[in-house]
Amino acid sequence: MNDSATTAAHQVPVDLAVTDFFNAAWSNPQPIHITHYWSGEPAPESRHAEARILWSKTALHVRYVCHQAEPLVVSNEPQTKTKTVGLWDRDVCEIYIAPDPNAVDRYFEFEAAPTGEWLDVAIRWTPEKREADWEFNSHMTTAAKIEADRITIAMRIPWSDRIPEPQPGDRWRVNLFRCVGKDPNRGYLAWQPTRTPRPNFHVPSAFGWLEFA
Repeated sequence: MNDSATTAAHQVPVDLAVTDFFNAAWSNPQPIHITHYWSGEPAPESRHAEARILWSKTALHVRYVCHQAEPLVVSNEPQTKTKTVGLWDRDVCEIYIAPDPNAVDRYFEFEAAPTGEWLDVAIRWTPEKREADWEFNSHMTTAAKIEADRITIAMRIPWSDRIPEPQPGDRWRVNLFRCVGKDPNRGYLAWQPTRTPRPNFHVPSAFGWLEFA
């Protein structure tokens, strides 16, 4: 496991709306720079992204600010009422979190697109394969703001019996990603590169740490 890469989530005294992109509280957490491909190779600055994480008594709040120097790869008919399986085939930001650091092979995947489309899934590794619980419902919400040369994407993930409210000092396993562009030049960026032969984000051993401050 990656025991050296650590980032922090700062607590906020009130719950934030998922559309509250520019609340002053976002200046408190350290930026998480997503600047390399899954392979470890540096990505061009035009594809870089930055994420910040906050938490309140009710939810985890994640905000990405992404450089966008190429045409968006999004659905022509987005739907946001239910999760969009296959969202990873288009432009998207992702976070994987494992609340139990002793069971990093059990984690949750959350995705949000510039269209507001979203995906949540619970993952469990067995000795034979990776299992996905597509019925998992986190009640996450998302929002996005598209500008000329950048995109801001936010997620709000409420605490639940599956993802319980942390306490200050708790440490979870985490990794953050961005998918951008079209084939054959599609980019798969990772905060902590997974270094697999082909693009693959599902490598729990590569996760870093998220500390709740």
